[in-house]
Amino acid sequence: MLRKLLKKTPLAWMQLSKQKTRLLVAVSGIAFADLLMFIQMGFEGALYDSAMSPYKNLQADLAIANPQFQTLFAVRSSPRDRLYQTLAHPQVKAVTPLYIASGQWRNPETLQPRTILVWGIDPGTQVFKLPEVTQNLDRIKQLDRVLFDRAGRPEYGPIADLLAKQSRLDVQINRQNVQVAGLFTIGSSFAADGNAIASDSTFLRLFPDRRPDQIEAGLIQLKPGANVQRVKAELDRVLPDDVKVLTPEEWALIEQTYWANGTGIGFIFTLGVLMGFIVGIIIVYQILYSDVTDHLAEYATLKAMGYTDNYLLMMLGQEALILACFGFLPSLILATGLYQLTYAATLLPIAMKVERAVTVFVLTIIMCGVSGAIAMRKLRSADPADIF
Repeated sequence: MLRKLLKKTPLAWMQLSKQKTRLLVAVSGIAFADLLMFIQMGFEGALYDSAMSPYKNLQADLAIANPQFQTLFAVRSSPRDRLYQTLAHPQVKAVTPLYIASGQWRNPETLQPRTILVWGIDPGTQVFKLPEVTQNLDRIKQLDRVLFDRAGRPEYGPIADLLAKQSRLDVQINRQNVQVAGLFTIGSSFAADGNAIASDSTFLRLFPDRRPDQIEAGLIQLKPGANVQRVKAELDRVLPDDVKVLTPEEWALIEQTYWANGTGIGFIFTLGVLMGFIVGIIIVYQILYSDVTDHLAEYATLKAMGYTDNYLLMMLGQEALILACFGFLPSLILATGLYQLTYAATLLPIAMKVERAVTVFVLTIIMCGVSGAIAMRKLRSADPADIF
């Protein structure tokens, strides 16, 4: 046994007949801990990506919003006049008011209601970067016409299939009849299971308690070559305090911050990652500690032969690194498959990303390294006298 330890690597050592079961348990435990971290990070990433997706699709260089704005799900209004005041700036090319509210969509087949996010836009301007929306703007110029988000939850009904079979598809929003005039794709989020786009006139009809002079946001397009940050600062100085000027990136960051810090969701996901990390440390520590304990006499003999503690600790570190690699690979494959299943079931934008895989791999190495460092205390206690 001692001769084999001298000649072979820690991996071969673990693959000895007496260590196969222990190796399998160790790899399975690490894979489970990694999978737990992958799932938590995946849902957290899907939360942020879905929440920020609408902002990325807006055609604007700047935007104005209520200073107390936190999320599209509960957006506060601001005076529309503030948006038109920005036209006095020489670098402002065009402005577009934006109305946003949550309405009740009724499934045309089951008649079950479900909350949907309704966007009210000026159909004469390009508000979204989405080609599907741009191509169908003329269709929603007529009153009571809407565009439906085909990536919404299936509980809204098979709208895309019905629209392909019928020349006219009538649905209800807030108990008022509207006609689906086309489709687009944004996707569901934790805040909204689906989206609908209507003209500002249709929007105000669907929400009769809303005032036309109160908007949720104002989109600002600048002239070519304009310095966005400079114009933003200048508009901030001249506009009253009841609105604030934001870039689309800053606007999206407010939404992300709300879900990360303003709700318990971000904390829950972070706690899940931490728990997976701790579980992995415990599992790897138990495996390495058992290995050291079972071969304590051999380690003591190696010390008696002149091998230093650092050499033996390096062997244990190599074993921890091998466990990290062996445990990470199956978790990566399983997590990728679970992401695909989750997307199919929820339509949330969840997918494996390179940076996430690298993060989990680094955490796995740290996890196994910490476990090895704790187990090394037992290895340091190996004494040549233990062989007698």
